[in-house]
Amino acid sequence: MEFLVIGIIIAAIAVIGATALFYRARGRRRPVAPPAAGPSVTGSAQGVPAGGGGTAVAERAPPVVEAAPVAAEAEVLPEIEVPEPTAGRLVRLRSRLSRSQGTLGQGLLKLLSRDKLDEATWEEIEDTLIAADLGVGPATELVGRLRTNTRVQGSRTVDEARALLREELIALIDPTLDRSLKVAKHPAADGAPERPAVAMVVGVNGTGKTTTTGKLARVLVADGYTVVLGAADTFRAAAADQLQTWGQRVGAYTVRGAEGADPASVAFEAVKEGTGMGVDTVLIDTAGRLHTKTGLMDELGKVKRVAEKQGTVDEVLLVLDATTGQNGLVQARVFAEVVDVTGIVLTKLDGTAKGGIVVAVQKELGVPVKLVGLGEGPDDLAPFDPEAFVDALLQ
Repeated sequence: MEFLVIGIIIAAIAVIGATALFYRARGRRRPVAPPAAGPSVTGSAQGVPAGGGGTAVAERAPPVVEAAPVAAEAEVLPEIEVPEPTAGRLVRLRSRLSRSQGTLGQGLLKLLSRDKLDEATWEEIEDTLIAADLGVGPATELVGRLRTNTRVQGSRTVDEARALLREELIALIDPTLDRSLKVAKHPAADGAPERPAVAMVVGVNGTGKTTTTGKLARVLVADGYTVVLGAADTFRAAAADQLQTWGQRVGAYTVRGAEGADPASVAFEAVKEGTGMGVDTVLIDTAGRLHTKTGLMDELGKVKRVAEKQGTVDEVLLVLDATTGQNGLVQARVFAEVVDVTGIVLTKLDGTAKGGIVVAVQKELGVPVKLVGLGEGPDDLAPFDPEAFVDALLQ
C-alpha cells in the first residue's frame, strides 16, 4: 500500500512537469502577424472592370523615387574674350619689328657714321635703301636730304647719325597723314536714321585677309566698338567658318551666305543687319583675287556698289604681304583703281628685313599705312605709328 501511494505521487509529479514544459515551449513561439492591408484602389485601376467584384487589395510597394529631370544639353558657346588694348601694341612688339633693322636701320647707321662720306659711300647708302624695298624714288629723295644735312653739319658720331636718320625717315613716312580708321557710327541726320560705318577688306590671295578681318574686329572691340562681320568670301569653303569663329571669340555677329552665293548680296545683308542691330561698324571680308583677273576685279567693284545701297563704305583696307616687297605695289595699284583704297594693312612685317615697303606703298598709292601685322597672335595687329616704327628700326 505504501508503494502504491509513492507511485501515484511520482506519476502526478511527472504529469505536472510535462504540462509545464508544454506550456513553456508554446509561449516561446512568435505570433505570425496578418499581412498588412495595402491601399485600396478601384478595380478599373487594377484591370478589373469597375463594379465587378468591389475593390482589390494591392501589395504595398516600396516608395518610388522620381529621378530629377535631365536638363536639355545647352549649346556650348565659346567664352567671350577681352582683346588687349591697342595702345602701345607697336611698342610691345618692337622685338619682332626690329628684325627689319639689319638691312635698313643698322646698315645705314654704319655707313653714315664713317669718317669720310665720299661718293662711293653715298651710292652704297642708296643701294641699301633700294634693297630695303624703299623704292628708287624715295631712296633718291632720302639720300639727297641726308647729303645736305651732313654737308652742313660735318662729320658725326653714331648717335648723331642715328638722330639724323630718325628725323629723315619719320619725315619720309609722313606723320601728318591721317591714319585713323573711319569706324564710328554715323549719327542720325536730315531725317535719316543712324547707321554703322562700313569697312571692306580687300587684297590678293594668300595675304591673310580673313585673319586680318578677324584681328581687326578684335582691335575695334578693344577700343569699345560693336561689330558685325560680313563673310563675303563665298568661294572658299572655310572662309565663312573661320570668320565666324573670330567673331564669336569677341561677341561679334557674322552674316554669311551659302557657299558660292553672290558676295554682293552678303555684303548688302551684312550692312542691313548691322543697321538693324545698331552696331558701330560692319566689317566685310572679301575673297582674294588676282589683280590680273578683270572679271574678279569688276566683281569687287560690284560688292562695294551694292553695299553702298545701304550706306556709304567708309574704309577700303588693302591687305598687303610685306614680304612680297615691290611686287605688292603692282597689285596695290590695280586695287586702288577699282575700289578707291583708303588705307593699307601690312601683314607679316615681322617676317621681313625690309621695312622700306611702308614708305614705298604710301608713295605709290598716296594713302597711309594704317595697320601692321607683327605676328601670329590674335592681338598682333597694331595701329601704325611712324615714330614707334622708326625707333624699332634703329634700336
